[in-house]
Order: sequence, then structure tokens, then C-alpha cells
Amino acid sequence: MKKICLIFMVMMLWSCSQKREKEWKLVWSDEFSYSGLPDTSNWSNETGFVRNNELQYYTSGRIENSVVDGENLMIIGRKENYDSAGYTSASLTTDGKHSWTYGRIEARMKLPKGQGMWPAFWMLGQNVHQVGWPRCGEIDIMEHINSEDILYGTLHWYNNDHVSSGTRIPCEVSKFHNYAVEWDKDSIRWFLDGTRYHGVCIKDSINSTGEFHKPHYVILNLAIGGSWPQNPDETTGFPDTVFVDYVRVYQK
Repeated sequence: MKKICLIFMVMMLWSCSQKREKEWKLVWSDEFSYSGLPDTSNWSNETGFVRNNELQYYTSGRIENSVVDGENLMIIGRKENYDSAGYTSASLTTDGKHSWTYGRIEARMKLPKGQGMWPAFWMLGQNVHQVGWPRCGEIDIMEHINSEDILYGTLHWYNNDHVSSGTRIPCEVSKFHNYAVEWDKDSIRWFLDGTRYHGVCIKDSINSTGEFHKPHYVILNLAIGGSWPQNPDETTGFPDTVFVDYVRVYQK
């Protein structure tokens, strides 16, 4: 009897998983099945010194910092003199090209480790240029800093001041993993390789979360230094690379 019950439970879980997967329809992706610079119909580059007291100069149209090769997008951080910076890297964004309200947003990525390294896969409200941050809302699908094997998932928004809700989870980031959020009118939920590890309720715009019922766009970047990880040191290896196998967006 116990064996029959166990088999039944496994079958039910599998059925629920299959049903859940069938609810999502792929609406946009970049599989990086080409060579050269990232596809400009999908991606733009942030340029210069952008945020968080980071040390890198984000470049544009420079294969030394962002290139597709071997069916992966590579975002490469380098220690080199460029403009007035001592480091270069890239930040790719779908700003003004593609944005979504609700969906499953995921990427399969392999990350660098080292003091001062700060790779991220995240989203900003498309209205950031009108209302600013954090009023636009920010969904950090994946952030990693320094050499620790820890993944961070966080939500940022405005409720009379900057507020956030996040957590962290162990993750061997130097191997490929699937990083994702599932976002609907009720909540935003974080997943590592298909396992949920965090969630925030946004139903009826509770706690001033109305910004998460508006379009957001995707950002992939590799920051160097800055207010959170602090600066690289003599142990940090350069160049180092974020590898992105694919980015996919599903909606119901």
C-alpha cells in the first residue's frame, strides 16, 4: 500500500509539473546561435560609468567586452586603461526594444568568481526614464558578488522610501544554472534550476507595489567593484567572463 501511495504521489507531482510548464508560451528569446556582436534588434549597450560607484567603463560595439561565440553570449570584464577607467566591461539591455508585464523570465548562465566581480541578470521598469529609481521598480533575478558560492534574488521598489525584499541561496555559480522568476498579478517568485526559493506578494499593489504591474525590460551586466562587492584586489583574475547560453521570456 505504501509503495502504491508513493507511486501515486510521484505521478501527481509529475502531472502538476507538466501542467505548469504547458501554461507558459515562449514569446521572446535570444539563443545566441550566431557569431559576432550581440543582436542589435534585441540588445543595446549602456555606456560609460552608470551606477553604484563601480569602477568599470561600459563599452559599446566592442567585441573585447561583449561577443557571441560558441553559442554563448560572453560579457567580459578586463583590467585595462580605457577613457578614465582602469577596467572595462559590458551591460546589455532590452530597454526601448523589448519589455514585458508578467511572465517567466529565465537565463542559463555561468558566472565568474573573484573579489570585486558583480554579475547580474535583472529587470527595470520601462518608465525609469520618467519616474527614476526606485519608483520604476527593480527585479533582480540573479546577482552574485566576489568569490562566494551564494546567489541573491531581490525586489526593489518605492514605498515612501526605497524598500526591498530578498534572500540568498547556496549556488556553485562557476557552473551553468538556470536563473528565473515567475511573475504574475499576484506575486513574483524566484527559481534556481526550477526550485523556488523566494517570493513577494504584489496582489492589488499591496505595500505600494504598483510598479510591478507595468512593463519591465531585461539587463545583463558584469560590474567590477562598487558599493556592494568593493574593489578587486591582487587575487582577482582578469579577464573574466559571464557566459549566457540563452535568455527566454514566456507568458501565459
